[in-house]
Amino acid sequence: MDELRVGFIGTGRISDLHAIEYLANKRARITAVCDANLEIAQARGAAWGVPPDRIFASYHDLLALSEVDLVEILLPHHLHYQATLDAAQAGKHISLQKPMALSVAEADAMIAAAKDAGVIFKVFENFIFYPPVQRAKALIEAGEIGDPLTIRIKSNAASSPNEWQVPHSALAWRFNQQECGGGPLVFDDGHHKFSLAWHFMGLADEVHAWIGETEIAPGFIIDSPAIVSWKFPGNRYGSLEVVRSSDMILDTAHYAQDDRIEITGTKGVIWITRGHGKMMDVPPVVMYRDQRTFTYSDMPVGWEHSFINSTRHFIDAFFKGEPPSLTAWEGREILRFALAAQESARGGHAVSLRNEGGER
Repeated sequence: MDELRVGFIGTGRISDLHAIEYLANKRARITAVCDANLEIAQARGAAWGVPPDRIFASYHDLLALSEVDLVEILLPHHLHYQATLDAAQAGKHISLQKPMALSVAEADAMIAAAKDAGVIFKVFENFIFYPPVQRAKALIEAGEIGDPLTIRIKSNAASSPNEWQVPHSALAWRFNQQECGGGPLVFDDGHHKFSLAWHFMGLADEVHAWIGETEIAPGFIIDSPAIVSWKFPGNRYGSLEVVRSSDMILDTAHYAQDDRIEITGTKGVIWITRGHGKMMDVPPVVMYRDQRTFTYSDMPVGWEHSFINSTRHFIDAFFKGEPPSLTAWEGREILRFALAAQESARGGHAVSLRNEGGER
């Protein structure tokens, strides 16, 4: 095979970012799309050069095509489980939007189905492929700040006159516990932050969370403000602070949200100063070490580049026969962490993340 033929299951707002690298990469091609809203599927399909007879309202029609090798599943969370099982049964490789499922039991069944079918199963994650994150990771791996001891992540939601215009229907399900599986900030978007912590610090042993609630419109409650703290092996720690500043305006071309990351090591500190938007007029990566401050600005900082790099990595891994990132097992472990944070907040106590028998 010299070309990866891709079908999109779900063509909502976020699909534009998922499509960028498939459209640009000579080793891939979008060959089919589907969406329950056929008009949206037709609009995306036309923009991506998909033949009209490969644009569907039902993903079962897409899965029946021999011209599809891989499916990008971009559906609301409660639909991930069945769509993944059906894709595996159809013999399609799978790239699944995060979080992969609503429970660990569902995730395990999905992993087993993909293994039995002999297909690749990736949980899509873009934040670890954001260029400033990649630069910080390279600096740490080069030993610039010594051994990482702690990570602090700040996620700040606000508003912006330039933010994405997302249809109401695409937002409403994120506020439905049965469809989203948790809140839109700590559980849904939090998957990115928990992935970042895993990327820099590894898997955690324990989590303790306080998750508040704020009504932003009648019937629409967000899981903020919140603090999630966790303990890693080797006397290392991390924390995530999630807050919505209702009267703050952000500079962004995508979601009205921005993130900052601080990683402290035995020799120095690294800051990643932006994510979705640009809150501070400073370089995207700053490092302190040996009584000096170093800044790094020679990289793209648009959020779309995290999607481009993630998809490119997967295409490369596919043709090299190497594991993607996130593997389904890694996605499962990050889901387990997100669910443990919710359990901790409900029960008011720390939750252990060690597997049965106390081993990883």
